[in-house]
Amino acid sequence: MAKVRVTKHFDFEMAHVLWNYDGPCRNLHGHSYRLFVTVTGYPVNDRKNPKDGMLIDFGQLKKIVEETIIKDLDHALMISREVPEEYYRSMDSIIQKLHIVDYQPTCENMIADFAVKISEKLPPGIGLYSLRLHETSTSYAEWFASDNQ
Repeated sequence: MAKVRVTKHFDFEMAHVLWNYDGPCRNLHGHSYRLFVTVTGYPVNDRKNPKDGMLIDFGQLKKIVEETIIKDLDHALMISREVPEEYYRSMDSIIQKLHIVDYQPTCENMIADFAVKISEKLPPGIGLYSLRLHETSTSYAEWFASDNQ
């Protein structure tokens, strides 16, 4: 049986602020993110198994990513813990889905965080191969397991 890779694509909308950044992204703004999750391993080789021929059921991968990443971040505002509370607490009535992280919420830092979270939820025998996170249609970050071993 050959080792294979399968990829599932996810879309979510999220706003962020890059605290202390020297460009326009220091202002509150949003993106239509596109996340591509690629896993690798060997497909099930058991004719009696309902998952015969599958590395992972796409529905199972969807559930993992949606519960681990999408549910918390879709239509949320992500900010660094470095942002002083007085800058955002006054907007509680319009910011009901606030996600505070211990890093600057750049595409690069987000994808590294996603890699850890998704890897922890994958079934035995299935590895996270790569992630690609598009922040815009022309800009994205990539993460590869082979670069992080």
